[in-house]
Amino acid sequence: MADVIEQKPPSIVKEGKVSIYQPEQEGLIFPEMPEFASAAAHRQHLKERLVGACRAFALQGFDYGFAGHLTVRDPEDPGLYWTNPMAIHFAQVKVSNLICADHKGNVVEGKHAINRAGFVLHAAVHELHQDIVAMCHAHTVHGTAFASLGKPLQPISQDAAAFFEDHVVIGDEAGKVAVEVKGGNKVAHAFKGVKAAIHQNHGLLTASRHSIDSAAFWFIALERCCQQQLMIEATDATPRLVPEDRARYSREHVGSDYIGWLHFQTIWNDLLATQHDMFD
Repeated sequence: MADVIEQKPPSIVKEGKVSIYQPEQEGLIFPEMPEFASAAAHRQHLKERLVGACRAFALQGFDYGFAGHLTVRDPEDPGLYWTNPMAIHFAQVKVSNLICADHKGNVVEGKHAINRAGFVLHAAVHELHQDIVAMCHAHTVHGTAFASLGKPLQPISQDAAAFFEDHVVIGDEAGKVAVEVKGGNKVAHAFKGVKAAIHQNHGLLTASRHSIDSAAFWFIALERCCQQQLMIEATDATPRLVPEDRARYSREHVGSDYIGWLHFQTIWNDLLATQHDMFD
């Protein structure tokens, strides 16, 4: 595992934005973000968390053949990103079989091929938005079903409110195989200032300006919210929505990149206890 030289709370805690989670708890065990002695140590950490995100997707049943790709920007060379190898099941992704590619899709490290669709969509987003450090996409059951409706999520709960005014619906290029540069550019432009996208007739995408941990958790959360809304719509009942002002309040307090990272730590700790070959 990566050599961590210091554990410290993120600045967002110092700004008081998550005081509901850490009110005057100094001296008690609480997840803290690491700092690293070198770029190499930071890179190793990101690769380990990328593997963890892939394993989490496997446990969630997000696999669909070779479809699905997760990326994280290299901490030293922002023109490179690490991703899962082509045609390797999420459950079999390890640190040793990750690949590193540039924005043109050239594999610069690793033995496996790159997923072409992952290159087109993810590279376009990473290249246009230098602040986005990680991105996730998979062909999930409920997210893909909900994407066929071509509409945004409603704030039917606090969990769904985490995406209120923080996701977009992409209708252009609907139904086209995502291997064309034009399609990738449209997805990239849609990600301005949001953490998630519902791509009509394709599925879900999430991005993080914070960590692969956050991008992965918000993808899991978005799939869950799509499932819940589909269940409600199947009843023909009209749900009572969270009012807009309260939905915005919830998004600010429970929908941030940091909160996504914090949620993922529960998943990470379980993976450490059960997935003993991740670092092979």
